[in-house]
Amino acid sequence: MAVEIIVDREKCIGCGKCYDVCPKGPLIWKKDEDGKYYAYSVEYCHNCKFCAGRCPTNAIQVLVKKNEK
Repeated sequence: MAVEIIVDREKCIGCGKCYDVCPKGPLIWKKDEDGKYYAYSVEYCHNCKFCAGRCPTNAIQVLVKKNEK
């Protein structure tokens, strides 16, 4: 299963709730120079979608990518 995490940078307020609620937070999430979070290492994501559910501005989408054969 391949996961893609999309963060809408216009909506992100840098609250860190995605990082805090994620079971693999330090492995997946980083804060950029603008104070906004982004997913930098999605291979650790197991598609729980806690980050998307906790985001107060609905800035996060977690998508499962189909394997192409």
